[in-house]
Formats: sequence, C-alpha cells, structure tokens
Amino acid sequence: MIQRGNIVNNTARKSRILGALVLSTALVGGLAACTTTPTGGDSAGGTFTLWDPYPDRDASSTWAQAIDACATDLGITIERNAGNTGDTVKDLTTAASNLPDIAMVDNPKVSTLADAGLLTTTDENGFDVSDISANILSAGEIDGKVYGVPVGANTLGLYYNPAVLDAAGVDIASVTDYASLTAALEKVVASGKKGITFSAVGTEEGSFQFLPWFWGAGADLTALDSSESEAALTLWTDWVQKGYAPNSVLSNTQGTSWDEFKTGDFAFAENGSWFKSDADANGFLSIQVPGIDGGVAPAPTGGEFITIPVQKDASRYATSAKIVKCLSEGDTGATALGYVAPTQAGADAQLAADPTLEFWIGAVGDAKPRTADNLGVSYGIISEQLYTAVQAALSGSASPAEALATAQATAVENLK
Repeated sequence: MIQRGNIVNNTARKSRILGALVLSTALVGGLAACTTTPTGGDSAGGTFTLWDPYPDRDASSTWAQAIDACATDLGITIERNAGNTGDTVKDLTTAASNLPDIAMVDNPKVSTLADAGLLTTTDENGFDVSDISANILSAGEIDGKVYGVPVGANTLGLYYNPAVLDAAGVDIASVTDYASLTAALEKVVASGKKGITFSAVGTEEGSFQFLPWFWGAGADLTALDSSESEAALTLWTDWVQKGYAPNSVLSNTQGTSWDEFKTGDFAFAENGSWFKSDADANGFLSIQVPGIDGGVAPAPTGGEFITIPVQKDASRYATSAKIVKCLSEGDTGATALGYVAPTQAGADAQLAADPTLEFWIGAVGDAKPRTADNLGVSYGIISEQLYTAVQAALSGSASPAEALATAQATAVENLK
C-alpha cells in the first residue's frame, strides 16, 4: 500500500527537487519569454500581469472582456498573456525570477508550484476564501494553507442518447449501479448499436476519466492495488473485451471520444460539463456516474485556480487580491469560462440565468479534487501509475490485478 505517511514524508524530497529546478534553470521560455517586468504597487494606476492558459480566447471573448472590466473598475492596467505552452509548472519555474502578478493554474498543479515556493498563501496575500465551496477550494489546500482561488469548476458526467436507449428497450431509470449499467450496454450492443465511449488515454486525461469509477468502487489513491481498485479496472476491461466499449478508448482524448458519441451510434459517453451546449443541441441528456452498489460516484473537479505568485514587492499583493476577487466573485469569471461558479451565490446566479445548468451545478457539488486527502505533489506520481495500469489492462498486456500491483509498487518506489 502507498501509506499516507510515506507520501507526506516524501514531500520534503520533492520540494528539494523542485527547488533545484528553479535555481538551476537558466533559460526562460514559453510564457516567460512574453512577460514584462511589472510596474506600480498597491496604489491608483499601475500595471499588473496575468497569465492564463486560454490562447483560444481572444480580445473579443467574454473572458478577455471580464479582465478588461476588472482593470477599469480597479483603475489599473492588466497585461494579459495567453501564450500557453501547455506546461504551466515549467513556465512558472523557468520564470521564477520574474513571475507574473496573477497566474491561472490547473488545479492539480497548484500543490506542485506551492511546494516549489512560488505561490503565496491566502494568509499572505489577504484574500478571503470563506465563501468558496469547500470541495472546490480544497484542491488548492496543502497542510491547512490555501494557495489559490478557483475561478470555477467543471466535472464529468455520463451522457446518454435517448434514441439509442429507447430502440434497445433500456429505461435510463434502471441504470443505478455498475451491474445495471453493464446490463444496459449488453442490450444496446445486442440491438446493433454501440455501448459506451470514454477516454482511457495514457495521460492525465485517462486518470481523470477513470477516477469516478475508481472512487465509485470505494478505492483510494493511496492503495492502487486494493480489491476496490481491481473491481473498477475490471469493469472497464470487461467492457472493452466484450465489445461494450471500443478499442479506440485506449487512444481517445476526451475530444475524440465526444466525436465518437456524436455519431449517434453510442448509448453512453463519459465526458465533461464543457460539452453541455453541444449535448443540448444534439438531444443528449446526462446522469451522474453511478457507484458500484448504487448512489452517485464522486467525479473529479476540473478547472483552474487563480494564484498570486511570490513577488519581491509584497505591497503588490493587495491589488492582486482585488483582481482575483473581481474575476472570481459571483459568477463573473466562471460564466465567462463556462465553469460552475465556486460560491453558492455565484452558482445560484448561474442557475437563475440558465435553469438547464441544474444538473451540472449538482454534479460539481458532489465532485472532489484529484489531490484530495492531502496528496499534494504526490498526486502526479500516483496518477501516472494509475493511467499506465489502465492502459495495460485494457490493452490485454496485463490483468487488472497485475497492472495495479505494478502500479502500486512503482508508485511506492518513486515516492521514496
């Protein structure tokens, strides 16, 4: 087993490794090459830099407009850099001597950057997080300290095609656990259609999509080789071997999996709330992923945190905190980015504006972060072994038990 004590005890070692990376890196690339030296402190005017991972959202987007509105309200200039390279940790560590005032960070990466000493805590920057939903906020919490503020959250659900289910004689109300879902897939395939598609690709996307089934079986990320873990992986493996899920799941991203579902041939697709609009347009509906014996399986939270990196001039934090508040309060930033708001008031405002969001607001409320249980920087190591085990089992190169035993042993070794 991956003992919790081992994970916690190895945090210091990971800190030293990340610290060495920061100190030894001589070149600044990617986002770092685009940044400018911040000017102005916590007073009227001044320029503050903001990095985000949304190069597809140009100056006309609702997100860019939200940033501009905040700058106007605060009487400052916000220089936005959306030149994302896809590796936020590398971008920020290589820019350690010239960090932006604000950085948008994928929530599992917050702990890595905090452990490297690059992020301020909310105690240090003065940001109030008391009204943020605990299950969303906890992704940025390590040892009782909070290192960022969620702009919002998304999560996974189980989309279904009513036309395919009706033709196969499947009542969606009968799908309440793993066994009844498998029975539904069997009926659909027998009717000449396809069962379910998802992403089991050998990246973080694969772990992200496996986690609802993993957690839904009662498994814990500190014990990858448990009987509960094996039950979850056996479920997916059996689906592929019996033809209820296509072999393409091994290479599917969430995007290509969605494209498969949109062909109209599949009954189910596990995918994210970000496809809601497309689902609505195609007549697809959603349920939450069921637990192994019923109930709802917790899905992982997705989305970015707005963080305030360490600055030599601590007087800048007060204005940076105002920028964060402007972008995260209510539903401003969340709606602009297509997320569920991180506060109850914000989610209520979204629901009032669009009642069809009720399902996804509820699903986010039931979700939990990937770094839960204070895994922190250890999550990345564990996740890599988890998606590697999924790949091995679904490809037939190892049984679920063998794949998970190897994953457990490798994780323990790498966490020493």
